[in-house]
Amino acid sequence: MRAWDGMDAFVEVVRLGSFSAAARHLGLSTAFVSRAVSALEQRLGTQLLHRTTRKLRLTDAGRLYYEHARHLLEGFDAAEQAIVDYQEGLRGSLRISLATTYGERYVAPLVNEFLAMHPQLGVDMDFSNRNVDLIEEGYDLTIRTGLLADSNLVARRLGERRLFVVASPAYLAARSAPRTPDDLVDHQLLLGSASHWIFLEDGQPRQRPVRGRYRASSGQALLDASLHGLGIAQLPDFYVEAPLAEGRLVSLLDAWRDENGAVWLVYPRSRHLSPKVRQLADFLCERLQTPPWQLPGE
Repeated sequence: MRAWDGMDAFVEVVRLGSFSAAARHLGLSTAFVSRAVSALEQRLGTQLLHRTTRKLRLTDAGRLYYEHARHLLEGFDAAEQAIVDYQEGLRGSLRISLATTYGERYVAPLVNEFLAMHPQLGVDMDFSNRNVDLIEEGYDLTIRTGLLADSNLVARRLGERRLFVVASPAYLAARSAPRTPDDLVDHQLLLGSASHWIFLEDGQPRQRPVRGRYRASSGQALLDASLHGLGIAQLPDFYVEAPLAEGRLVSLLDAWRDENGAVWLVYPRSRHLSPKVRQLADFLCERLQTPPWQLPGE
């Protein structure tokens, strides 16, 4: 008996929630899948699943085994796919999550260029500012901005990203400009989807909670509100560099601005990096080293 006999049956039963669903997915009979899992439990000397007529539930041992087995099977699949990619060129599909505006403006055109070079490759791009779960939601990679906290992910720095606190000259004409982040409590703040702003304090980026009567999950809407004198906003550089240069916005609290912000390309640490993901990652990292909005003609 091989060490991995029954492993794929067990993983599919847990993933799909029943023996019958796993059997259909594997192209086997339900009885065969049930016997395979029972034989696996007997060989391991422990129960992996609690079985009832209505549902299945993992034991503690089953939960531990599932996490390891799932990653092993992903590795097997990735190894075979790597050979296919090597022999036949890049093919299949990439599932990518992109921060909305940055992704639309700067990443999507490069992904389109990459696809033009690899006509057998497809892509599914999801534009959203929410923090997706790459493993559970099945993404190959994502583009994230700002601070990263998940140590289970591998992050490659794509490029720079700085956050500016800005207001219009008209807004500041009626109020004193804030001198420190503490002064913001006396101002109208224009908020995005986050409940905090980031400032450099004691040499480290810190998150400060913020409140305001205006909230929008669109950077473009925040920019427009700032230009109309509705309040103070914190926005990425690619939104505000042109209005700042034109004098339509004023940069505030520059001494507290974190100059080391970044855009990250992120993928799961446990997942074998297939050639198609690795080549796209290399391509994006090379092309986005210099912020696109700072290139000549931008």
